[in-house]
Amino acid sequence: MSYPYQIKSIEEYKQQYKKSVEQPDEFWGEIASHFKWRKKWNKVLDWEFKTPQISWFAGGQINVTENCLDRHLDTLGNKPALIWEPNNPEDFFRVLTYKELHFKVNQFAQVLLNNGVKKGDRVCIYMGMIPELSIAMLACARIGAVHSVIFGGFSAQSIADRVEDAHAEYIVTCDGAYRGAKDVALKSVIDDALVRCQFVRRVIVCTRTRIPVSMIKGRDVWWEDEIKKVETQGNPFVEPVAMEAEDPLFILYTSGSTGKPKGVVHTCGGYLVWTNYTFVNVFQYKPEEIYFCTADIGWITGHSYIVYGPLSAGATSLIFEGIPTWPDAGRFWEIVEKHKVNILYTAPTAIRSLMGHGEMFTQGHDLSSIRVLGTVGEPINLEAWNWYNKYIGNNSAPIVDTWWQTETAGILISNLAGVTPAKPTYATLPLPGVQPVLIDENGKEIESFGVSGNLCMKAPWPGILRTTWGDHERCRTTYFATYADLYFTGDGCFRDQEGNYRITGRVDDVLNVSGHRIGTAEVENAINMHEGVVESAVVGYPHDIKGQGIYAYVIYNGTHGDAEQTRNNINATVSRIIGPIAKPDKIQFVNGLPKTRSGKIMRRILRKVAENELENLGDTTTLLDPSVVDEIIQGHI
Repeated sequence: MSYPYQIKSIEEYKQQYKKSVEQPDEFWGEIASHFKWRKKWNKVLDWEFKTPQISWFAGGQINVTENCLDRHLDTLGNKPALIWEPNNPEDFFRVLTYKELHFKVNQFAQVLLNNGVKKGDRVCIYMGMIPELSIAMLACARIGAVHSVIFGGFSAQSIADRVEDAHAEYIVTCDGAYRGAKDVALKSVIDDALVRCQFVRRVIVCTRTRIPVSMIKGRDVWWEDEIKKVETQGNPFVEPVAMEAEDPLFILYTSGSTGKPKGVVHTCGGYLVWTNYTFVNVFQYKPEEIYFCTADIGWITGHSYIVYGPLSAGATSLIFEGIPTWPDAGRFWEIVEKHKVNILYTAPTAIRSLMGHGEMFTQGHDLSSIRVLGTVGEPINLEAWNWYNKYIGNNSAPIVDTWWQTETAGILISNLAGVTPAKPTYATLPLPGVQPVLIDENGKEIESFGVSGNLCMKAPWPGILRTTWGDHERCRTTYFATYADLYFTGDGCFRDQEGNYRITGRVDDVLNVSGHRIGTAEVENAINMHEGVVESAVVGYPHDIKGQGIYAYVIYNGTHGDAEQTRNNINATVSRIIGPIAKPDKIQFVNGLPKTRSGKIMRRILRKVAENELENLGDTTTLLDPSVVDEIIQGHI
């Protein structure tokens, strides 16, 4: 498969970028013409950010699965589409060719139809990292159902919140999942969640760990049994449903600055074009290459750069069930050698963790197949960049430092591997169609170079979110109301003299922990539910491995003779309500919080203390009780 829209030189990048800004309709119309459309669009782009109202390829009809599978069958049918590497290195890996994946997706699409799923229905998917997760997503897309994948580390309450918000009447899950040395009982977590969600009609359970599970008559069915029913009907072929370009493809929930997670909605046409275009260009993918993204499909990275981007490009995408440090810190490098991986895309958190174990785990593994390295989820620090470059890339593989978000669908700012210049710790230049601006504290655009500001976008790209599920006003106020006629990313950014962008971190009440966004309000709400907690405030602080850790200040009126036990109990509460990913790294008990006379918590001060920057706390004269700050400093962990 060739990619006529793959940029091959810095000169071509400049030309394409200029055209994408000056003639977006012509530029994206040409890109989109390389996909299979059931009906051509009437208009490439129609938008305004005030409400917001954004549509790409309106009037066009397309099916995402048809573009990921069916259109490849004649030329790439026997090519591996997915390689699955299991948690245990001693178990057999699986390879699914495009023909085999197409067959299995059709089978499961028929299973969904047999169980009552219709176009527009929401299907919640809560599974481990096995091929069936990708199969379930693609089967939903084939019949026009809207999937909502939930990361396997979330708690029953977090699942219930998401299932209720989407009103997902259908669930696809596993009996359990393997994750390193741990077995995770997924079905039992779903059972706990569904106590609150009595409207759920069907739960389809795939066998993975053979852990005992409770199967509720009339609601729960086994994946394998349902497949057997389809097999008795002969070879299945489910006609891909023609979807409007602006029909929802999926909902993915993300934390915000308020406690309730919000369901980001991505649509069929623009999302497909954007994930394919960015995959092909950023990684400079070549048709014969093995591509390995280490993310979990429960996050947007897995959606866009394990499933939809690579498969729509006819690539071979490697899925890994386990974790990078089990059974030892050489697991990634063993996989790279075993499957001759050409492109590796992972998170700075994983790099820092592996760096901490030492480069001896890279030795003895042949990593010469690696041509391109990538990072995702958070800014990468210089030490980790240099280690990755030296020990994994042998000082010869370009590193693409990609910046993007759940809401953007795909990469917005990044160097293109070996084509546009890399600069350590910088995401560098925007992709065609992406128009970043820096805004100062007064809401004015900063047009100069060598400056910092709040990162915004002044025009849409095909993958931009369209709404938040069931609450369009929340979408407007969160992303489009802070600055007039701009999309606000929530990130701070530095632009150097050459126009390269370096992300400096969140500027709102959202933490970036191991590349995953967690709202401070969401964590505070969970802490406050623990018996004895009066009030809490959560901020981020620099963490050697995670990038940003969670620091909680807690007013506690219970009797805790054992402070450490109380901390463990509070963390258990947070795990129960949100999931282990949101547990505070540090909990400091305090008698009060620094508040203004209007009752607002001055988080700036709490951040300074958490970061151990005690010499420069700024003005504290507006506080209701300045003495609170002295006590907090004395008790700093």
